[in-house]
Amino acid sequence: MSIALALTQCTALIAGTPTWLQMLKGLLLLGVLWWSWVGYAWLTSVVDPEEGSVRLVMFAAMAAFLVAALCVPRTFGEDALLFALAYGVVRTAHIALFMLASREDAELRHSVLGLAGSTALGVGLLVVASFFGGVVQLGVWGLALVLDTGGPLLFGADGWKIVPSHFAERHGAIIIIALGESVAAIGAGASAGVDAGVIAAAVLGTAVAGALWWLYFDVVAIVAERRLLKAEEGRERNEIARDSYSFLHLPMVAGIALVAVGMKRTLEHVGDPLGVVTATAMLGGGAMYLLAHVAFRWRNIHTLNRQRLFCAVVLGAMLLVEVALKPPSLATLGALAALLSLLIAYEATRFAETRDRIRHQLARGSVPS
Repeated sequence: MSIALALTQCTALIAGTPTWLQMLKGLLLLGVLWWSWVGYAWLTSVVDPEEGSVRLVMFAAMAAFLVAALCVPRTFGEDALLFALAYGVVRTAHIALFMLASREDAELRHSVLGLAGSTALGVGLLVVASFFGGVVQLGVWGLALVLDTGGPLLFGADGWKIVPSHFAERHGAIIIIALGESVAAIGAGASAGVDAGVIAAAVLGTAVAGALWWLYFDVVAIVAERRLLKAEEGRERNEIARDSYSFLHLPMVAGIALVAVGMKRTLEHVGDPLGVVTATAMLGGGAMYLLAHVAFRWRNIHTLNRQRLFCAVVLGAMLLVEVALKPPSLATLGALAALLSLLIAYEATRFAETRDRIRHQLARGSVPS
């Protein structure tokens, strides 16, 4: 799937004309495209994408996803119907392959039929939305996203099958892709030339991207994967996979995308204030990312990550200061980099023994209590 292009397009949509409306459109698009990618993450646990007929259907779905991603800049305008139809092809191919895989598995077939219903409802509403504009169109889009993503909560988690390590790795790869897009945003923002301010912003932006990577991969991803491996196969494992990965990775990816919007605008005008919308994207995106981590940890090991929750609150307070004092965008980016770096330093020092045990001593895959 061309998820990298989809992320780039959604980020560019928001950064091009940073308004509340554009941010809402970008997040709605990201949510819809994310949900289609999630479906294929589940699918590849039960079908072999290297099989001849499966491979052909996957290629068709990839082509349709690419068309949908290309439509992103004009999805709420002239390309609304084309996006909905291309997206419909992606989801139809997904259901068709799942139906094929569930021929001899009654439980899986029951779950797939439930998914087919919510998928048809979501795609149908996007087609309907293409004939409207303004608030009505956005409202129908929001309803489509809620009903489509909410489907798995209604028809249960029985029947699905996943390969835990493969499933976790695929979602980790999406985090890396999103972070890569944030780095690419730095380059896009520096198109006007390179001076001392741009160099400083590039270094700080790289520090932010590195910190976001560290916060996920240093310990969090390891613990989550082991928790998924330890879970009993069936309902328990499927519900953890659904909640921790399909649902909670979306705000992580969205948070990274919003931070990328702020970094891009900073590189374009390092000495100017970000503006309320862009500052909200950068600092609010960082807070969203951290809050998703708090929820992720709670869902997996039922403990509260107080330091990350505190930092999310601090980012909210920083946004109020940003709006009131309007500091240069470079200063805002520097404050974000400093806060995330302090968070990492605190965790690495305060929980050094636990971190070492998780990363090096739990070789057999046990999960810390």
